[in-house]
Amino acid sequence: MHQIDWVVIGAYCALAVAIGVYFSKRASANIGEFFIAGRNLPWWIAGTSIVATTFAADTPLVISGLVRTQGIAGNWLWWNVLMGSMFATFFYARLWRRANIITDVELIELRYAGRPAAILRGSLALYRSILLNCITIGWVMQAMVKISGAFLPWPKAVLIPVALGLVLLYSVLSGFWGVVMTDFLQFIIAMIGSIALAAISMARVGGAAALKQKLLEIPGGTAEALGFLPHIGAGQMALFTFVVYIGVQWWATGNAEGGGYIAQRLFSTKDERHSVLASLWFTFAHYALRPWPWILVGLASMVVFVDLPDPESAYPKMMMEFLPVGLRGLMVASLFAAFMSTMDTQLNWGASYLINDFYRRFIRKNASERHYVTASRIAMVVIAIVGGTVAYFTQSIAGAWRFLFTLTCGVGLVLLLRWYWWRINAWSEISALFTSGVVATVLNLWSRFSGSDLFALRLAITTGISTVVWVTVTFLTSPVPEEHLKNFYRRVRPGARLWEPIARLLPEIQEEKRGLRDLGCWIGGVISVYSAMFGIGKLVLGEPLLGIVLLAVSAVAAALILRTVARGESSETHTEVN
Repeated sequence: MHQIDWVVIGAYCALAVAIGVYFSKRASANIGEFFIAGRNLPWWIAGTSIVATTFAADTPLVISGLVRTQGIAGNWLWWNVLMGSMFATFFYARLWRRANIITDVELIELRYAGRPAAILRGSLALYRSILLNCITIGWVMQAMVKISGAFLPWPKAVLIPVALGLVLLYSVLSGFWGVVMTDFLQFIIAMIGSIALAAISMARVGGAAALKQKLLEIPGGTAEALGFLPHIGAGQMALFTFVVYIGVQWWATGNAEGGGYIAQRLFSTKDERHSVLASLWFTFAHYALRPWPWILVGLASMVVFVDLPDPESAYPKMMMEFLPVGLRGLMVASLFAAFMSTMDTQLNWGASYLINDFYRRFIRKNASERHYVTASRIAMVVIAIVGGTVAYFTQSIAGAWRFLFTLTCGVGLVLLLRWYWWRINAWSEISALFTSGVVATVLNLWSRFSGSDLFALRLAITTGISTVVWVTVTFLTSPVPEEHLKNFYRRVRPGARLWEPIARLLPEIQEEKRGLRDLGCWIGGVISVYSAMFGIGKLVLGEPLLGIVLLAVSAVAAALILRTVARGESSETHTEVN
């Protein structure tokens, strides 16, 4: 690292801290400002914040590692989730905004009633804020360790507290306002850095045509590495695995509901329209715009570093190999920005569960808003310490991804149906969570099922067993009390089709008949984003004609979606006025 590189990194860090200081007073007003920015964000800020959060320091390492080991098609491990993200956009974004809550866990007592609901809310608050959140912090920090190992001689014990300390400095001060505003800046810097590295890497290997030829010349190299769809044969991307990815994983793992930090951004938008557009922009940017720079670097690394024991180290090694002074500092700053954009979200989001859904709900119910803001800041520090400890012992990033995918895959269908089917109750969700966690853990520890090539089989088994259990439990337990269901239906207005027993009792609430329209938008959205993603891929890999055709398909589908959304909103507004 040259002195110029350090100046670039230092300037970025100083700017992030300045943003935190600027928003500190506004964030201190109450926990609504501290956790959801007073519900006042435009769609482009909220959507970009989601994109930036999912663009962590670990992401380019995992993507380049997947490309090295499984080819481009290895990305179906996460490409399949596009269908869930688009489903959340059209079927759930409006409902989240209508719920008028601070966290997705708060929805539990809005939807369910009694002690089971309270126990579920408190348990999930602790699980998500501590266990799930800190595992995520652990793998994100592990990525930073791998990146910094190429540039800094610092050991883990020094790097982890330094990096976490800087994130805490601005995120504790500014709350969610600082998170989303720095996210916007961080996304721009991170994209510039990743595109620059991809362009330089491709130029150094001679361009797309030369890359394809060199991939055939390396030991074990085949043209299959460049395929967008998996080679149906033996190994991880066999037919069964691909079918599970596109047929089960996208809805089973809970992504199709849009909960967690995505829901937090939807809560923070100005209105329902902004929540839908925020989710739509995130889905397009996340899948169509971001992955190709990382994929290209992964492909180029296969011919630059033929033998690499740790595939996830390819990305930082390519940085060291090709980036000049100054640009190297910008690239490190961009990855540090990606790291910070995820870490500040994990800390703020995790604290929202601890304070809103556990501390204020069960321990200190009637304190002042200032007290809860102070408690939130303390909670962020505690989460950072626990997460940093987990990071010290984390080794495989992709392994952590796969384990979390299977850990909660059995609850995905419950989360989708609890909005649209009145019969779901707290015991449905509790049994699904418990069964999924137990089955996934047993299968991960059982040597017969523990291999990474059996990930899809573990996911399918866990989902199947959990579904049988929670459906049985649902019909063996009592439904949520009628009055509680009526209150939920009034606020969220999910549609009368599967709420008929409750909807009949509330004739004053006019049903929104948008099921077929939303289904059409979902199908069109999936086509649009996949076409854009593959179209960009064809362009950068030297197939311009096919790339242009796919981009044209994407543009037509996107135009039809936006037109449909605009018509639907105009019709609903007219109905409300009348």
